[in-house]
Amino acid sequence: MKKDLPENIVEDVAMAVVLISETPEVKNWTVYLVNLKNEPITNVLISSKGYGEKDGKMVKTSVLRHFLEDLKPRSFKGVEAIDPEVFGLTNEYWLSYYIDGVIFDKKFIFLPESIVDENLIHIPLVDMPGVMIK
Repeated sequence: MKKDLPENIVEDVAMAVVLISETPEVKNWTVYLVNLKNEPITNVLISSKGYGEKDGKMVKTSVLRHFLEDLKPRSFKGVEAIDPEVFGLTNEYWLSYYIDGVIFDKKFIFLPESIVDENLIHIPLVDMPGVMIK
């Protein structure tokens, strides 16, 4: 249960929705986990889901779970491809990992319409444009 988890603060770890390529017809996006720490994180587990209103109806995407194993210091790893069709929904990523046997977890929430060109920044380590939550 969440209440049983210690209150460990997640710092220097980010989720980023990154524009990996584009043509005049289509933009391809991928979600990355970025470890900005100078130490590894282990047993990385991420669950993702989307929810909200689209065309006047409440919708939910499937819940996906991703086990990334370990992430080296100052590195990144792809989590999943993301379709721009869900950018109008709330996209939630719940991350948990261990450092030296201690568990950490944090929920990252990309609000509807937050993944837009006006919000693109240079994503550290990934070296591509995207929207990042730290």
